[in-house]
This record gives sequence, structure tokens and C-alpha cells, in this order.
Amino acid sequence: QVQLVESGGGLVQAGGSLRLSCAASARTFSRYTMGWFLQAPGKERERVAEISWSGRTDYKDSVKGRFTITRDNAKNTVYLQMNSLKPEDTAVYYCTARIGQADFVFWGQGTQVTVSS
Repeated sequence: QVQLVESGGGLVQAGGSLRLSCAASARTFSRYTMGWFLQAPGKERERVAEISWSGRTDYKDSVKGRFTITRDNAKNTVYLQMNSLKPEDTAVYYCTARIGQADFVFWGQGTQVTVSS
């Protein structure tokens, strides 16, 4: 079992920045692929970014160049640095984890990000 706890959400003006953090309880954290998803009101949850155990990253097209996912295996923590935020980035952001190419099965409770125009 992996427990995930997100922090760092909040209210920010368009063009601003936020850094989300996700602390994981897993003893073998370094083996997990970690990801961030978002869910806007009335919409499906969608993948924002993910980082593999080896550090390979992948991003949703609309956040490329603005968001950066990183991990600190010594701290069992994954981060999402969000710059140049837009009102359309407003959503609940969820941290998630999986092993290899399996489905993402471990989820945090989510943290609200609101970007005002």
C-alpha cells in the first residue's frame, strides 16, 4: 500500500506560480512511477505529468514548457512546479503512483488550485 498526501495548492493570479508537493509512504518509493492528474469541475480526470523511477518525464501538451515534475527519492516526495498559470489550469490536482506500466492505483486526496484572471 502507498499513501499519498498532497500539499501546496491555493489561489493564484494568472501568470503566477505554485509548487505542489506529494509525500509518499512507500518504503520502495524509488521504484514507483509518480504522476499528477487534474480534475476540473464537470470534467474527467486527466493526466498532467508523470516521472518514472529512472527520472524520465512526460507531460500533457498544454502544460509543456510551463510545468515541471521532479522527484526526491531521499524524501519520498514528488513535486509539480507550475509556472505561467492560466485560469484553465484551475482544478483539483491529484498525486498518483504506479509500478511499471500498470494502471495508476494509488491516489492522494487532491489539492485545489485556483487561478484567477
